[in-house]
Amino acid sequence: HLALLAGGEDNVTYNLGGVGADAAGVGIGGGLKIDINAATASAGTRKRLRRSASTTGVLPTTFSSNDDADGAALASGIGTPTNVADIEPTRLTRRQRRRTTDVADIGSNAASVGDVSGGGGGSDHGASTSVIAKEHTAVDVVTTIAAQELDEHEGMDEAALKEHEEVTKVKNVATIELGPYQMDTWYFSPLPKELFKDVGMIDTLYVDEFSLNFFTRKSELLRYQAKELPKNRRHPPGNEIYRNGNLSMFEVDGYEERIYCQNLCYIAKLFLDHKTLYFDVDPFLFYVLCEVDERGFHPVGYYSKEKYSDVGYNLACILTFPSHQRKGYGRFLIAFSYELSKKEEKVGSPEKPMSDLGQQAYKPYWTSTIVDFMLNQSGDSKSMSIMDISKETSIMSDDIIFTLNQLGILKFVNGAYFISAERSSLEELAKKHPIKEPRVDPSKLHWTPYITDVKRDKFSIHSKKASLDEDSASS
Repeated sequence: HLALLAGGEDNVTYNLGGVGADAAGVGIGGGLKIDINAATASAGTRKRLRRSASTTGVLPTTFSSNDDADGAALASGIGTPTNVADIEPTRLTRRQRRRTTDVADIGSNAASVGDVSGGGGGSDHGASTSVIAKEHTAVDVVTTIAAQELDEHEGMDEAALKEHEEVTKVKNVATIELGPYQMDTWYFSPLPKELFKDVGMIDTLYVDEFSLNFFTRKSELLRYQAKELPKNRRHPPGNEIYRNGNLSMFEVDGYEERIYCQNLCYIAKLFLDHKTLYFDVDPFLFYVLCEVDERGFHPVGYYSKEKYSDVGYNLACILTFPSHQRKGYGRFLIAFSYELSKKEEKVGSPEKPMSDLGQQAYKPYWTSTIVDFMLNQSGDSKSMSIMDISKETSIMSDDIIFTLNQLGILKFVNGAYFISAERSSLEELAKKHPIKEPRVDPSKLHWTPYITDVKRDKFSIHSKKASLDEDSASS
């Protein structure tokens, strides 16, 4: 639908031409010209149209699923009407603002591709250019799987949304003490209201590192550890599935240990801006990384994953506590998630869309892992397919395509991807992107995956068939 704004003059004209569209509406993406007689529009219509316009003057539009390519090109051509009346500001949620920015970025990418391919031409040329723009845009972005769009503020009216943003924009905890470390918090966290009975803000939140119970006074924490904490319970709940040196990994079921997992999510929200999972932890598994010493198992970070993901996600949320950052634990957690995918004999990918910090963590891992495989683990073979890399590393093929394109060694010829890299260039890339310590030792992992039907699981490695004709590459 198109929401049109009736201005102050008799006729308001909107030119909705695509990239390179002329006055007749012919060109890349097609064009459309609409005239509105403001005098014949009812007062209610004008009010609804004025309310639906955004503060930038850009008209909101929606495109059908079979017109994605033309829609991307059309989005870049939509501009401000020739006559815009006073527009009432509309409050948008953070997710809506990100969604609007993403549409604008896709439109700008499509416009740039159209300009490179040539100016306005016939409709056939416009359709082909739009398809090329869609393909190249898909390679140049991290989002590889169409994730369901969910608005965390759905159902909230204007007043409730304003109150929510006023509350959440200010931190409610200044510092958190976890074990021997005291860390400054970064963001608001919806902690239980019982913690704020006496004050509106907590100066220091004390957390028992073995049970993750919260306390507002140090004396309460010490009394709990002396009287109520079991002597043999100096580790996270759940099963220890990995031990190598001073590093240990515990698998915690959100259904069996709800309080522990919810408190872990509360702590994570203090350092993550876009985390929305707090209460519904039943469908998730939590993997808690610990440092081991004579006093027990001290958590340093964690990641969570769905017990079964319909879209092949092997990681939902990841966090390394600030007191233990710059030690390589983030990369270790990512590598561990792919080791579990190898045990499951599946390919996996992190939950999309990814945050900026998530991209910064995954790009180095993907790069070093893929380059190491191509250089050292491919044997003497002179060619390999993208599916071969995916089956050995458990990295989803779309993420491999993105990484190779970022490295500049992926070519797109006649509708197929080709890897073009000499051994010398791979050695240079390996020096620039080495695999860093600590590494995951698969022989120390003792874990059995959930039983699933391989024939129905499209992310199983056994359901993947390598095709050198479609995804061939020469190195």
